[in-house]
Amino acid sequence: MKKMLIVYYTWSNGNTERIASQLQRAVGADLERIEMVHPYEGSYDEVVAQGQREVNSGFMPDIKTLQHDPADYEVIAVGTPTWWYTMAPAVKTFLADHDFSGKKVILFQTHGGWPGHTLKNMEKACKGAAAGPSLAVQFDSSGGSKLMTAEKDIDAWIRDVKQFL
Repeated sequence: MKKMLIVYYTWSNGNTERIASQLQRAVGADLERIEMVHPYEGSYDEVVAQGQREVNSGFMPDIKTLQHDPADYEVIAVGTPTWWYTMAPAVKTFLADHDFSGKKVILFQTHGGWPGHTLKNMEKACKGAAAGPSLAVQFDSSGGSKLMTAEKDIDAWIRDVKQFL
């Protein structure tokens, strides 16, 4: 099996972390959360409005250095919540900051019913990488943590990931 790192960003309910942890338990990869230098502050609605402004402007926040260096891995899985039909700004920063040439990438997103073009945008940002199985996981549209995607679909994706390794 190839050396794998799972990197994810999560903000409100930990939905993306939930999927990242599920994948990590299944494949035994290293796991790391993307942390912003200046985390979001304010109410849910204030952060949502700020996130929309950031996505619309292409903003990429400063993120903390990871404990695991992605350059040391052959396979990198990247997970993001969907923010205004694309990846969270912190994930955009992570993808821009690393060279994916010659690597295999596995991409996943969580969303509340509007997946948008998140996975396509993430794949485009991983220049030079071979894209593996990707997954869009839906949670309830109220911003909660009720899983809407069938667990069997997540299990099937994990089996596909194992074969990709």
